[in-house]
Amino acid sequence: MLLSLKIPPVSNNGPSNLKTIIRPPKKWAPLNLQELWEYRELLFSFIMRDVKIRYKQTGLGFLWAIIQPLLIMLIFTVFFGKLAKMPSDGIPYPLFSFAALIPWTLFAESLTRSTTSMVNNANIMTKVYFPRLIMPISGVLSPIVDFFISFCILIIMMVLYGFVPTITIILLPFFILFALITSLSVGLWLSALNVKYRDFQYIIPFLIQIWLFSSPIAYSSSLLPEQYRFLYGLNPMAGVIEGFRWVLLGTNPPEIMILISFGVVILLLIGGLFYFKRMEQFFADVV
Repeated sequence: MLLSLKIPPVSNNGPSNLKTIIRPPKKWAPLNLQELWEYRELLFSFIMRDVKIRYKQTGLGFLWAIIQPLLIMLIFTVFFGKLAKMPSDGIPYPLFSFAALIPWTLFAESLTRSTTSMVNNANIMTKVYFPRLIMPISGVLSPIVDFFISFCILIIMMVLYGFVPTITIILLPFFILFALITSLSVGLWLSALNVKYRDFQYIIPFLIQIWLFSSPIAYSSSLLPEQYRFLYGLNPMAGVIEGFRWVLLGTNPPEIMILISFGVVILLLIGGLFYFKRMEQFFADVV
């Protein structure tokens, strides 16, 4: 839609009619990622607010970051490790499953918070301008505090079981970043869709449950026939989880799976960024 305003400018030759055309924003707005850096203090404030809200008036506080993965690890150990006798690539099953639950919990929490971030911050979004990307990004980064608390328990378990990481542990920051980017790439799509279709706040828990058992957490990807294993990399979390086990526990390096998972995540991230920016102009009206 085009709007035209007639503005009579002042000139030496007398007034004349000048038509000024005001155009609507382009359908595919530029990403303008530099703006995120300019609002970095606001991003940090959102992250700290989310961390404080999560543990405000809780009796156990940060212990919840440990209890959740530990309970799931115990359930998996009893039913999959003891009863179903799932192979664990020569690693004690509690350690095998807990090393996978740490990145999975980071992903699940980050995805949940980023998806609901736009709706939860609707009152702020309709009053003040700031890059809307800050909200899903802060939702992705706030659970990293829980991650490092749980990671300390994993280190203790590795010491108790006598596992010493090899030189590959230097790749651990890459796989932490990989997990965060995975949750952001999916969260961008879902957070934008959740603004328009509130059904997604009910779909997310169901999606996470399906994704949990579709990822190699309770079992190893080595159970799959080798000729089909690379297809498992289409699940981005498969590469993240097997990457964690590789750098921490010394399992076989799943190079092809990691590369395919990383490629899928990059495609999702690029598409999610452009889709989010495309829908950004409607957020304040719809939310």
